[in-house]
Amino acid sequence: MKISIGNDHAGTEYKFAILKLLESKGILVTNYGTDTSDSVDYPDFVHPVAEDVETNKSDLGIIICGSGNGASMTANKHQGVRAALCWTTEIVALARQHNNANILSIPARFTALPQALDMVETFLNTPFEGGRHQNRVDKIPVSC
Repeated sequence: MKISIGNDHAGTEYKFAILKLLESKGILVTNYGTDTSDSVDYPDFVHPVAEDVETNKSDLGIIICGSGNGASMTANKHQGVRAALCWTTEIVALARQHNNANILSIPARFTALPQALDMVETFLNTPFEGGRHQNRVDKIPVSC
């Protein structure tokens, strides 16, 4: 499995902990995030993650910013990306099971680090249920 990860300055600490978790599982990770707490613009670090997921260079993505909103909005501009803003493991599970979310957006300022790590575990281990949910997921893209 290959995962791309991106973060702004609010998510640096979380990114390093998530990288350690993913690498301990033997998951290949492409890190597009900032490594400092200096203020940066989240789209600069989210677009590369979304592009990797969009083009199948990565199986999944993880993005982290203060509220998770800006990162999620940015990622969802890409075709085929279903970024889910989550703050509990229950929401993560539903995003995977029902929406086939392929990018997890974590709000670093509204989740504790252990909670964020549990969310990543849930994201990795919860399959898409398909069935009636596939029809709904198929209706997400807008036809131009």
